[in-house]
Amino acid sequence: MFEDIQLIYMNIKILRFWALLYDKNLRRYVCIGLASFHIFTQIVYMMSTNEGLTGIIRNSYMLVLWINTVLRAYLLLADHDRYLALIQKLTEAYYDLLNLNDSYISEILGQVNKVGKLMARGNLFFGMLTSMGFGLYPLSSSERVLPFGSRIPGLNEYESPYYEMWYIFQMLITPMGCCMYIPYTSLIVGLIMFGIVRCKALQHRLRQVALKHPYGDRNSRELREEIIACIRYQQSIIEYMDHINELTTMMFLFELMAFSALLCALLFMLIIVSGTSQLIIVCMYINMILAQILALYWYANELREQNLAVATAAYETEWFTFDVPLRKNILFMMMRAQRPASILLGNIRPITLELFQNLLNTTYTFFTVLKRVYG
Repeated sequence: MFEDIQLIYMNIKILRFWALLYDKNLRRYVCIGLASFHIFTQIVYMMSTNEGLTGIIRNSYMLVLWINTVLRAYLLLADHDRYLALIQKLTEAYYDLLNLNDSYISEILGQVNKVGKLMARGNLFFGMLTSMGFGLYPLSSSERVLPFGSRIPGLNEYESPYYEMWYIFQMLITPMGCCMYIPYTSLIVGLIMFGIVRCKALQHRLRQVALKHPYGDRNSRELREEIIACIRYQQSIIEYMDHINELTTMMFLFELMAFSALLCALLFMLIIVSGTSQLIIVCMYINMILAQILALYWYANELREQNLAVATAAYETEWFTFDVPLRKNILFMMMRAQRPASILLGNIRPITLELFQNLLNTTYTFFTVLKRVYG
């Protein structure tokens, strides 16, 4: 099972603890129920607040973050069986590669496990730091504020003992929300990273064709079987990526639109906040957004590049010395690789580093406009 695959094990273990994957118990309803109730109180607060611009921006960030957290939980539950099927597909493909006993493939599997484990721990660490920032923010304010702006109709949340009780409640659910939000992102990035490994394994297999079946000393039947196996493996990679896209593409689009607006607002907040402590906390918010987006876009871009590299590896098989039917097969394989399967954003365009750069450029453009208007 996946217990030996460090690339995804920690993330699945946390999601399983909250009964969002595999298990079904009371913790599932506790975490989703509390988070949903908290979102309700945040919406009530945003509709009735008289806070200044700084408070509105900060609480909008919190609201989007919590909505995104609950959205991920609902998606996991709604598509539970499909997520399990995808994890099972990864597990089977992982052990198929491991059982090849190939030194190159074993090395890249070891590397991706190490990187995946480090990324999962690092994301949780930064998530906890941000959670601490949420909790410390009220301490840096000159008046009573809560980590997340929220309001229960009929109660004054700033009066004792309601303020203290609500503060404790918010500090208790923050780590829970962090453990719902971050492992999901790390799991999806882990799935993408394994797609990269599969592309590299296919490239390696194609490059071995010229060595195992040299011109003038080859068995036509064995060569044909090897080429057909490579084509089928390429198709399985495409299906694997399609499976990821079906589960995540619309959520990625929502995140792009929400985080683009929030990133612009947080940059603007940097020039209007007062106090070093508040400045540091806002910087932590910005870093969390960038870290989450960059990890996804980096590996999605790498997956696209490795799919493109399959065409180069296919060309290096000395395909021009093959029989005509095999030449056609290799040519079709190269043509398909040159139209690389990609992780898509809203089924519209591939997620790449170029898109990430466009996001930053657009965000900074709107930020400069806001700065000129309100600065």
